[in-house]
Amino acid sequence: QVQLVESGGGLVQPGGSLRLSCAVSGATLDHVVIGWFRQGPGKEYEGVSCISTSGRIFYADSVKGRSRLSRDNNNNTVLLQLNSLQPEDTGVYYCAAGDYYSDYGVPPGVFHSWGQGTQVTVSS
Repeated sequence: QVQLVESGGGLVQPGGSLRLSCAVSGATLDHVVIGWFRQGPGKEYEGVSCISTSGRIFYADSVKGRSRLSRDNNNNTVLLQLNSLQPEDTGVYYCAAGDYYSDYGVPPGVFHSWGQGTQVTVSS
């Protein structure tokens, strides 16, 4: 079974940055697609970013230009750097593993394993 452990969330002021980590076990990153999602209060799940088994990366418009997804293959970990954070970025961030990658979005239904989530709060 694929297991994912997230870390790196916290409280930051507007304009601040966070680096979220997703440690993956049960599969290597060249065999599983990793996606990041978030859900703010009263909002639906939003696909934030995704990386394919070959390293292709998708960013949602809401974070494009101020985020960077990367992977540490030696540690089997996917990192999501978030910069210029704003209050609307507040929410629980989840990473998930699946079998399908798209250049056009990150649909939650194609991901079969999920982490526990990490809280990101952006507030002055």
